Amino acid sequence: MSATPIIEAVGLHTHLGSSHILHGVSLTVGRGEAVCLLGRNGMGKTTTLRTILGLVSPSRGEVRINGQPMTAAPPHRIARQGIALVPEGRGVFPNLTVRENLVMAARPGVDGRRVWTYERVLETFPRLAERRNNFGNQLSGGEQQMITIGRALMTNPDLIILDEATEGLAPLIRKEIWAVIRTIREAGIATLLVDKNVKDLLALCDRALVMVKGRIVLDGATAGLAPDDDALARHLGL
Repeated sequence: MSATPIIEAVGLHTHLGSSHILHGVSLTVGRGEAVCLLGRNGMGKTTTLRTILGLVSPSRGEVRINGQPMTAAPPHRIARQGIALVPEGRGVFPNLTVRENLVMAARPGVDGRRVWTYERVLETFPRLAERRNNFGNQLSGGEQQMITIGRALMTNPDLIILDEATEGLAPLIRKEIWAVIRTIREAGIATLLVDKNVKDLLALCDRALVMVKGRIVLDGATAGLAPDDDALARHLGL
């Protein structure tokens, strides 16, 4: 793992209107590392992601991407540093076909590599290959989520941020999405994940961060952790 983290957030304070949401959040994600951000609803997880990605400006603190200061940088500049987002809500274009939704995002990675092509994404998601000519609004929620992940992969990123990637999906589709996330990790792409399925997150990730009321209260290796561990149960209400 590179000594320089892909993402390094230091002492982030973020306000949304008059509400003070983040209170000194610090976190890192190293190259090839899988990190999960856990917490009950309303604890600041999505605000943390949005602050890192430049979608929200912090009132205090610093964000560094690949060692470069990027606090409140425009999101497109952060994306060009090899960061891809799979957002909550998916964001599929309803009037574009599966193929068009995917190829619009295609570009080489920071180092020029084109490992994730349209063909490889279809191999990873055979269901999308079958629906390649269907429009976005003709797809199920699970198929739309596959497009969103595939679109992120076609940017050939160094790190993918997944915000509630399995939310609202049927159990069999959730299982398929988790399998793809494992494939992403095996390919050497770092991941930062927010999801309600703590068991799957702990099985997949190297480290777990737990947020309570806009603060990181636990940062540790997932090895040996279980969803019913005292610390997790106390903070997550499991």
